[in-house]
Amino acid sequence: MTKLLLSIHVLAAIIAIGPVTVAASMFPAVTRRASAVPASSGDRGDRGAASVPQALHRICRVYAVVGVVVPVFGFATANSLHVLGDPWLIVSIVLTLIAAVILAAFVLPGQSAALAALDKGSGTSAALRRLAMYTGVFNLLWAVVTVLMIIRPGSTTGA
Repeated sequence: MTKLLLSIHVLAAIIAIGPVTVAASMFPAVTRRASAVPASSGDRGDRGAASVPQALHRICRVYAVVGVVVPVFGFATANSLHVLGDPWLIVSIVLTLIAAVILAAFVLPGQSAALAALDKGSGTSAALRRLAMYTGVFNLLWAVVTVLMIIRPGSTTGA
């Protein structure tokens, strides 16, 4: 059962968290390019450029919800392995919570605000820089959690 739980946990992390980190990372640059396109342009390609940030935001929102599966199966796996009280796991849980808060409180609302500004044709440069910073912190936290999950201090794997 532990192997099944761990497999689902890892697959969920790859399938759910991966797209969020990639789409969130792409969002500021793509939105900056889309905001450089004149709003009055009737060219079909220009309208298409504005739809890319919308698609990236939708990916972030949907996969953030799907990403809830990762900690659910993570807790089940940790319980099965009897490591719920291990310091490396507690640190991973705290970092995951911080990443989730950054995503919910700063990244997703920042993307929504940038899309609203893009629709209005107003400037988004400073907001996009802040959004890129929050996204970078979010991604860095996930990288640290991933390393902790691989290294697992005190692991009996000998790795």
